[in-house]
Amino acid sequence: MTFNLTDDEGEFLVRLAREAVTVYVSRGETVKPPRDTPSKFKVKRGAFVTLNKVSGAKKALRGCIGYPEPMVPLVEAVIDSAINAAVHDPRFPPVSAEELDKIAIEVSVLTPQERIQVKSPKEYPAQIKVGEDGLVVERGGYKGLLLPQVPVEYKWDAEEFLCNCCLKAMLSPDSWLLQDIKIYKFQAIVYEEESPKGAIKRVSLKSC
Repeated sequence: MTFNLTDDEGEFLVRLAREAVTVYVSRGETVKPPRDTPSKFKVKRGAFVTLNKVSGAKKALRGCIGYPEPMVPLVEAVIDSAINAAVHDPRFPPVSAEELDKIAIEVSVLTPQERIQVKSPKEYPAQIKVGEDGLVVERGGYKGLLLPQVPVEYKWDAEEFLCNCCLKAMLSPDSWLLQDIKIYKFQAIVYEEESPKGAIKRVSLKSC
């Protein structure tokens, strides 16, 4: 992974995501990239924004949407993804202004996807590093993505990770064993609020 973020840069992105959600939910307006946006954030990169509703020591997913591939500048990807995670994730109703104080925000910046090349599908698990790699499964018109922090949170091994990514693509869990499946991996740099509107830290995926 050649791309990296300093803690200040990670904090910049999470605070930007927080502002984007707050302004859109409160006023229906889309924030513009700040004038002090670092030049590296004007380069196209994939990114996801995750919203977690916090209750005591527990957190529950409240929305997660992003750009799997580098289609727009990173600063725009974070703004768009934050808004979409808050109001356009089809799994949840739109976030209300009253919920904002109960939601912690997480930003994942992605590396480009790399197709995993194997001679036999049975070799896929050995090519995946849980706690480092995210996955994309593609077959026909179906496609599913899981961020690298997901298998760590659920304590999946590589095979379980593959099965669940197939399910995310609306395929049967053992579809990763088919010859015509396409599987890609990527990595992510993740920063999150430790609590709603709280301190921002880099997430160690191997221990999240």
